[in-house]
Amino acid sequence: MSEPRHIFIPREHGATAMLLTPFAAAAILSRTIRWQEAAALLASAIFLAMKDPLVVLARQRWVWKQVHAETRAATRWILVEAVLLSICGIALVLNGPLIVYSLLFCGGVFFTALTIRVNLVNRQRATMFQVLSALALTSTSLLAALSATGTIPKWCWALWGLFAVQAAAGIFTVHARLEARVAARKPSSGASDPASSRRPAIVFSALLAAGGLIAIAAGNYWIGAALLLAAAVYAIDLRSQLDPESLKTPLTTIGLRTLSLSLAYAALVVKGLW
Repeated sequence: MSEPRHIFIPREHGATAMLLTPFAAAAILSRTIRWQEAAALLASAIFLAMKDPLVVLARQRWVWKQVHAETRAATRWILVEAVLLSICGIALVLNGPLIVYSLLFCGGVFFTALTIRVNLVNRQRATMFQVLSALALTSTSLLAALSATGTIPKWCWALWGLFAVQAAAGIFTVHARLEARVAARKPSSGASDPASSRRPAIVFSALLAAGGLIAIAAGNYWIGAALLLAAAVYAIDLRSQLDPESLKTPLTTIGLRTLSLSLAYAALVVKGLW
């Protein structure tokens, strides 16, 4: 039998959306089109795509005792991605601020290394790591603005914060649903307590609601509407997780709902910062 092909394409659609949506929002708010944006977008996508083959190589180095078939494929993917990332990086630093690009690149390297370490010890759902994931994935908004304008405008920091808190709330809400599904199917499996997994989601939903009220009080109704919309949707989702029938909803349906919310949220935020 022929050796199975191993293709390392990101399957985490939620993470992909968290990476692309802030980038698109920042590109729109930059109000300009430059070729550097394409290089920045490709570099962001490569950083995300490198995670899976790097995890394979790390497991081969420190965990597995036998040589696995996917290790060779992972090596090939990393070599190609490293070449492409180098080309994008050189193109960007030769046409923009070296120090700022270097800081963003170092941040990406740090988060990738942390992700590999977390995967090796199977701590992907740790609260602090999830918050860092939200910050890292949504930081593509900074790279988009930098590549489009040559600097990071003040509005982009607000954009990053708005997307990061919404992304964190979404991550915790989805994970709370997954924990509730596991607990419903295997009550005595020893899985983590669903109530404890709900607390971070409740906290971040409350932060969204509080931020929405503050924004409305400050007169920015579009930003306020975005934050309150996200808070309401996540609160409804958390409430529905107490219903065993709701837990049977296919994850693809949940994913489409989450994507729809992200797009609506992004549209309102862009309008508010325009």
